[in-house]
Amino acid sequence: MRYTDDHKQTTRQRIIAAAGRRFKQNGIDGSGIAAVMKDAGLTNGAFYAHFASKDDLVANVIADQLRTQIADLDALPPGRAGIEAYVRSYLSPKHRDHPQDGCPSAALLDEIGRCGDQAKAVYSDGTQAFVGEIAARLAPEDPQSKLEQVASAFALMIGTLQLSRATTDQALSAQILERGARNALDLMHAES
Repeated sequence: MRYTDDHKQTTRQRIIAAAGRRFKQNGIDGSGIAAVMKDAGLTNGAFYAHFASKDDLVANVIADQLRTQIADLDALPPGRAGIEAYVRSYLSPKHRDHPQDGCPSAALLDEIGRCGDQAKAVYSDGTQAFVGEIAARLAPEDPQSKLEQVASAFALMIGTLQLSRATTDQALSAQILERGARNALDLMHAES
C-alpha cells in the first residue's frame, strides 16, 4: 500500500518527536533505533524509509528541537519580560526534573560535540538563530550589540541546568537554579 506524502511527513515527524524525547532522556548513544521506533509506535523496518542513518536522524532531531525552542520563545510576551519568563522557566525545577521535555543543549551538548559534521552544523545554525532571537528582543534597534552577551548567558544557563541536575541536594540544586537565573538575566541586561 502506498502512503500519501502527508502521511509520510506525519510519520517522519512522529519519529523525530519520539527520538527527541528518548535522546534527551537516555542520551544519543544510549538510544538505539529499535527503542526510538518502538516509542513512535512503528517497526524498525520503517526507519530507513525516513532517514538514511542514525546520524541523519540525530541531525533532524537537533534541528527540530531548536526550532521548537525558538517557537517557545516566540510564544512569550515581547521584550525583556518575555526573556525573563523564558530564563525563569528554563532554570526551573520542572525543567531540571524533566530533561526529556526540555532543552536539547542541556541534555545533549556533550554528545553533540562528538557527533558528525552534519549534526554539529545543524546545532550551530540553530543555536545562532536562537541567540539571535533573544538578542533581537533585548535590542530591537541593534541585535548585533547583544549577541555576545546572550551567547554567554545561554552558555551559563546550560551549565547551570546541568549542574542542578547533577546535584543530589534539592535545596542546593534550587539555589543553583535561582542564582543562575539572576546571573543570566544580569548578563543579558548589562549595557554592552
